[in-house]
Amino acid sequence: MSEKREREVHRIKELESINLAREEIRDLVIETKKEVERDNDLLAEQINDELNKRGIKSIDVVGAIGAGKTAILEKIAEELSKKYSILVICGDITTRVDADRIEQHNVETVQINTGRECALNAYHIYQILKNKDLNNYDIIFVENVGNLICPSDFKLGTDKRIIIVSITEGEWVVEKHPMLFKMSDIAVINKIDLLERLGTDITKMEKDAKSFNPNIKVITTSAKKGTNIDKLIEYLDL
Repeated sequence: MSEKREREVHRIKELESINLAREEIRDLVIETKKEVERDNDLLAEQINDELNKRGIKSIDVVGAIGAGKTAILEKIAEELSKKYSILVICGDITTRVDADRIEQHNVETVQINTGRECALNAYHIYQILKNKDLNNYDIIFVENVGNLICPSDFKLGTDKRIIIVSITEGEWVVEKHPMLFKMSDIAVINKIDLLERLGTDITKMEKDAKSFNPNIKVITTSAKKGTNIDKLIEYLDL
């Protein structure tokens, strides 16, 4: 065999080894991810069992940055804090801006800064709840990190999940992010006070949500004006 051919054969073997290593790493990553999700789901079940045992209602709120999650929670807190003791757990990359805003409406808030993590998981919630006297609360809201992708990987142990989008994100936003709509109980289409200016096709957004999840309840709101916040509270059985 010529020297040139020997080099070619050696190079082919090297590439085969590299590809095999990549496949092994990929399989390991996939299996590790599955294990993490299984562990998370088990912890989420424990959290949910504990909250239900104490009669505490819990709601996970997800949505993209700027969709209006915090503004809607402010409106809900303003109304419900008159008759319920509420804890709001806020997830964000950094700062406690959202927690401070919501706290002004007579509810207790805790900020979780996730750093590089793009979603909360059950472990985050467990770490907060284990250091709280749960007898002090009737309702717990969790405002997840602003993201329409990552939160779909992790259950948090809540009774319900609300997904909030806004008409400023365009009428394709639901179609582009089906997973969270499949996993949510209520879909909120926010900022309808801007409808006349933007002309977003809300009907399409509603139909898309229902096509991904026939059981999902869809509601349009304006957090700025308080439109349909009372109806949203009704949907939450609160």
